[in-house]
Amino acid sequence: MDKRITLVTGASQGIGRAIALALGEAGHHVIALSRSKKALETLDDEIRAAGGSASLIPFDLKDAGSFEALGKALHEKFGRLDGLVGNAGILGHIGPLQAGGERQFNETIDVNLSANWRLIRVMDPLLRQSETPRAVFVSSGVVPRPRAFWGPYQASKAGLEALVAAWADENENTRLRVNIFDPGATRTNMRAEAMPGEDPETLPAPADVARQVLPLLMAEETRTGARISAARD
Repeated sequence: MDKRITLVTGASQGIGRAIALALGEAGHHVIALSRSKKALETLDDEIRAAGGSASLIPFDLKDAGSFEALGKALHEKFGRLDGLVGNAGILGHIGPLQAGGERQFNETIDVNLSANWRLIRVMDPLLRQSETPRAVFVSSGVVPRPRAFWGPYQASKAGLEALVAAWADENENTRLRVNIFDPGATRTNMRAEAMPGEDPETLPAPADVARQVLPLLMAEETRTGARISAARD
């Protein structure tokens, strides 16, 4: 395939969906992962309407045993990966730390942190087959600015940033460029769940954020190990 091949997790809604659409419009072949098959099919229709192409993979990031099979399938079909977007995440329990249950805590860590480690582990060999591999992981402003009641979520995102920083440093002398992107407050369902009293119309749309992520996945990007925050007008 002569297109850049880029995988996006959490591609069925919010920022992930907007990134997938922007990539398709920019000429990438998008590998879209999400739990919702119906939402992926709608995304595929829009990507194709814009002249792009996509492969749809219904996938549950909590299913640790499925990652190896995913990596093998992509290797057999494409033989390489040019871009990786670790976007999928969950909010988890918002409230006092002692009020949350162990299942909720573990699920938040698993989806936001452990799943990205599994993703790195199985996608690294595919990225090494690309001439210009690029990876971006979506984080949050609660990492540099921790706040009360967001404990599990911000712990998972802080762990993600540490994990990605290590991977970037390990690949400093390779072709792989790895960065963190902090979108800031964005008009998504997750944001509405976290801040129910906020007027969503005062926030940037996911498409505005996606336009800033796109350059980080291009062959021309040279930064690595950077933490990049979305620009606001």
